[in-house]
Amino acid sequence: MTAPQQTLQLDDLTSASLLGLLAQRPLVLLPLGSQEDQGAHAPMGDFRLASIIAGHIARRATDAGTLTLIAPTLPFGAADHFGAIPGGLALAPATFRAVLSDLLADLRRNGLTRVIILNGHGGNVPLIHEVTLAIRRAGGPIIPSVYLWKIARRLMERRIGPAGERFGHGGEPLASITLALRPDHARPDRAVSPAAAAQAFGCPVAGFGAIGFEDIEIDAPLEYPEIAPNSATADATRATAALGAAVVEDLVALVARFCDHAAAQP
Repeated sequence: MTAPQQTLQLDDLTSASLLGLLAQRPLVLLPLGSQEDQGAHAPMGDFRLASIIAGHIARRATDAGTLTLIAPTLPFGAADHFGAIPGGLALAPATFRAVLSDLLADLRRNGLTRVIILNGHGGNVPLIHEVTLAIRRAGGPIIPSVYLWKIARRLMERRIGPAGERFGHGGEPLASITLALRPDHARPDRAVSPAAAAQAFGCPVAGFGAIGFEDIEIDAPLEYPEIAPNSATADATRATAALGAAVVEDLVALVARFCDHAAAQP
């Protein structure tokens, strides 16, 4: 009979089991995500994608010789543009900074000092940098943060080319990754091409928090329905599960190699 695989989820371990692993100086992945509109074709909880991918990375890295554990995923990202959409749940930036600081402090206090953040929300990026920079300035370690979807875009572009109209919020790379990892909750039949540029303040909307005036962009406080009236800013109509699975495989392999690299650092 094949022996069961060792559990790598912190929330599945007893405290005594975890204590027995500390001598191996395990790496810990801390997945972050968001609960926000991803378009009419995709479930809002993209934090679940970060959680699934974290599980694959931890297993791959552990099997390669770097014991890698997974902290529970923080499902709420820093608030940016999505509070106006029903079902969107987010943390104020100050709250997010405080929560992330507390989570990292508890991991380190309990002997889990080698941490990699797996970030699944763009609005988290500057706040993660603030928190991890403060830790380093206080004499703590470098805590890398892997922005999953930024890397996934690079990996997908290697397969399909630039395809600018397909990349963006509600489109690739999450559209195909969702079909690969959460097919039962995806609605590809509802995917539509983005509408023509919306208008705000008498100008075309130029992106998240920006309007176009002549040939420049001007920052403006916009809510998501003003930015994407039909719920997406990119074309998800050509997303496929096969493409998503291939990119996930590339992503898992790359980040697992980085886990091995991180574990070798002093």
